[in-house]
Amino acid sequence: MLLPSRKQLKGRIHNKTTGLLTFSDYKKKRHVAGYIAFIVVLIMFAILALSPIVWLLVSSFKTVSEINSVDYHFFPEKFGFSQFIELWEIAGLTDVFINTIVVVIGGVICAVIFNSILAYVIAIIKPIGYKVIDKMILLAYMIPSALAIYPLMLAITNVFPKGSYLPLFLVFGSNAYYYMLFKNYFEKFPKSVIEASRIDGLSDLKIFFKVVLPLSRPIIGVVAIFAMTAAYSDFLLPYMVIGQGSKQSTWTLMVAIYNLSSDTNIKANQLLQLLVLSIIPQVIIFIIFQKQITNQSVNSGMKE
Repeated sequence: MLLPSRKQLKGRIHNKTTGLLTFSDYKKKRHVAGYIAFIVVLIMFAILALSPIVWLLVSSFKTVSEINSVDYHFFPEKFGFSQFIELWEIAGLTDVFINTIVVVIGGVICAVIFNSILAYVIAIIKPIGYKVIDKMILLAYMIPSALAIYPLMLAITNVFPKGSYLPLFLVFGSNAYYYMLFKNYFEKFPKSVIEASRIDGLSDLKIFFKVVLPLSRPIIGVVAIFAMTAAYSDFLLPYMVIGQGSKQSTWTLMVAIYNLSSDTNIKANQLLQLLVLSIIPQVIIFIIFQKQITNQSVNSGMKE
């Protein structure tokens, strides 16, 4: 991407009539000085936020002797990916990533289907008692997750067999926040579209799948990203559901990181490499879907 020329920058500033500073404000030196100071502060915060990730990435290429050396050097003597390949084979990361992908896909599907159907019923169909159900869901959102973990585990152990991924799908999919996102979006859905679909003879279920759901791709993308991140990065629930002392072939990624961190056969640099490998998928997801993540107009719904 080519940077704008000096002439283009001057033209943009000259045409700037909105925002915190307009064209007339840039003529005053104190405003320009404040703007520069603001940019410097933002750059400093960005450096502070990125420095741990950069340190982790660079340190993962170091050997154990370099990490434990008294003479600290930021960069390793050489960069090589053979250590990552060795770690992949030792830790059995193929099964680990497959298990994680299965959990993520199941959680995303449940999050989109269950919450969208519930929000559609509450926001559009509005059956008798829908306000009570809505208030109960909002009340459940106010309960801290730490208080709900014990009764949740009792319910899971009594219903599902040990080591099953199905409760992970359901728990990661049932989230009051996802429901509220869908509900706010559906409440702004054009009523004329729903009425026209009913005149054409479509049932409420067909209206949902043929009309509402295809027009709700923006909010579906947002919920899918949130559910994907939650299912990928969660440790406590998969660890408790899969069970302590379970086989390595059943681990998810976060469970593998926890168990391998206490393994004497795993070296310090290999643990750093494992953390780097766990970050890479999330970085790729953010790069691909950053517009949807940062889009402020997603939850604004649609207008008549």
